[in-house]
Amino acid sequence: MPSNDGMQYSRRRFLIALGALSCGVRTAIGADAGLKIGTVGSGRIGGTLGELWLKAGHEVMFSSLDLEHDKALAARLGGKARAGSAREAAAFGEVLLVAVPYSALPQVGRELAGLLDGKVVIDTCNPIPSRDGDIAARAREKGAGLASAELLPGARLVRGFNAIGYARMASAAQQQRERIGMPIAGDDALALAIASRLVREVGYEPVVVGPLAMGKYLMPGTPLAGEHTPAEIRQIVATLK
Repeated sequence: MPSNDGMQYSRRRFLIALGALSCGVRTAIGADAGLKIGTVGSGRIGGTLGELWLKAGHEVMFSSLDLEHDKALAARLGGKARAGSAREAAAFGEVLLVAVPYSALPQVGRELAGLLDGKVVIDTCNPIPSRDGDIAARAREKGAGLASAELLPGARLVRGFNAIGYARMASAAQQQRERIGMPIAGDDALALAIASRLVREVGYEPVVVGPLAMGKYLMPGTPLAGEHTPAEIRQIVATLK
């Protein structure tokens, strides 16, 4: 097992790389430029976040197993909302949000093969054994971040929006008190910078907790689950291995 000093050193190097590449994100995309975002899954998480990102000025294509639902959702939201198949959403989006039951991730990976290469993908999916079966148990044993990376090969993956329930997300941007922290994890600094921007735009303060291996803590029942201030998240992370 690595020492705490070694872990802190790795995190420091990781955050230095993030800071260096964040400037590249602003140059390449523009801090205020709208993004094209595709969603695979348009239910509680995908629908809620997609609507918030539309309000922030982005274009969003919703997809799910029910295209008619997605068309109705896009029509209701109007503006830059649209609907399509999962492959169309993946091809459309500069960023892809995946919000499906964890048991569906293998099928998502197969269906989108070739479209995820180099794509920034935000993985909101939590492995829940009572719902998802054996794949959830395997993902929890391996760590949800590392397991998701295997199921979505080629993606610049970020674990995010996993530790806080969807019900509070719609109102987060209206809160006047200190922002709640949103822990995120990933190995790609560019993807983390983009995800951080999108987290802020829905009313949370992103807190990079480390690489994808730390994704095992971004789910219900772990120390980072629930609502915490950014400072509290950092304190919790310092105790984790």
